[in-house]
Amino acid sequence: GFFGWQGIIPTKCEKMASICFDLMTTKLLNLKEIFDRLDPKRFSEVMEDPILLMLDSIVEEVAMKYMPNVWTMLPKRVKDEIVVVMNIESETFLTTFMEEVKEHIDDVLDIKTMTVAACVREKRLVNKIFQECGDKEFTFIRRSGFYFGFLFGLIQVGVFFAYNAAWVLPFFGFCVGWATNWLALKVIFRPLNPVKVGCLTIHGIFLKRQAEVSETFARVNCVEILHTKAIWEEMLTGPKSKNFFAMLRAHSIVFTERLVGGMKPLTIAAMGSQQYTEMKEEIATKIAEKIPSVMPHSYEYTTEALDMENTIRERMQKLSYPEFEGVLHPAFEEDEILLILVGGLLGLVAGSIQVVLFYN
Repeated sequence: GFFGWQGIIPTKCEKMASICFDLMTTKLLNLKEIFDRLDPKRFSEVMEDPILLMLDSIVEEVAMKYMPNVWTMLPKRVKDEIVVVMNIESETFLTTFMEEVKEHIDDVLDIKTMTVAACVREKRLVNKIFQECGDKEFTFIRRSGFYFGFLFGLIQVGVFFAYNAAWVLPFFGFCVGWATNWLALKVIFRPLNPVKVGCLTIHGIFLKRQAEVSETFARVNCVEILHTKAIWEEMLTGPKSKNFFAMLRAHSIVFTERLVGGMKPLTIAAMGSQQYTEMKEEIATKIAEKIPSVMPHSYEYTTEALDMENTIRERMQKLSYPEFEGVLHPAFEEDEILLILVGGLLGLVAGSIQVVLFYN
């Protein structure tokens, strides 16, 4: 039809995710520091069996294509030696490759693009972050409509009986709705720092729950968005994947050279230098094609090593109250006026209904 409705968070999910992520990376996460925790040697040990099986099938396939007669005639003892060398070189290949990935992680991983794209693709993710982190605050806003509305409504009743005009009810309805939502939002985030008033301590409702919110924020982000599978998929298919595969190609060619080793003259004599170069490129291409299928074997170790959930939680809990508020509040702060205005409009409608009931 001519009219439609979408929640503020889904409508602004891209902008909200971008603001939230920018603040998170400046206060909570340093990508280089996080990936420095990854031990390339341990990574290669975890990946040893799947990588070896992958490389074995690639070498077999390429050898049968470029020198089928020589490969078929090779004694089993020689092929077994090649497998032994491959086992040693595959560890070196993966270790040196991961060292370079760590060193140049900003060149192969655009984590902001990954995060924002995930939130735009699945708008429920942004909803989930705000709903789970602000669950108690949303409950407070719902209840405050009754409490604050009742208090402001008493003033409205007094004015109405003192000055019985039709416009009073809609006008005060708008004012009560506006004031109720404005006050509820202020109570959630203000005062920023605890204020002692006699035996009472006044503090923003959201800010008082910093430890609890930090745990929820870290868990939801790392389970739904910043998980290892998404990180690897971003490196393999994201906007910076060409850099990742350029590194992989270079290390794959070095691996092939080291694997051939002392047999290089014999290999070139058997196929020619042109075909030898083509063979190295084909091995590199096939490694690039098959590497995504073996990466899931690294997920458990990578998650454990990066330890992103605990890092986000611990650092968020240590933020000052103004810094803590700055991680989530700015993402929707500019749209608070819409929430307040909606409260005013609903009050106006309620007041108009009262006019119809009283004056008819």
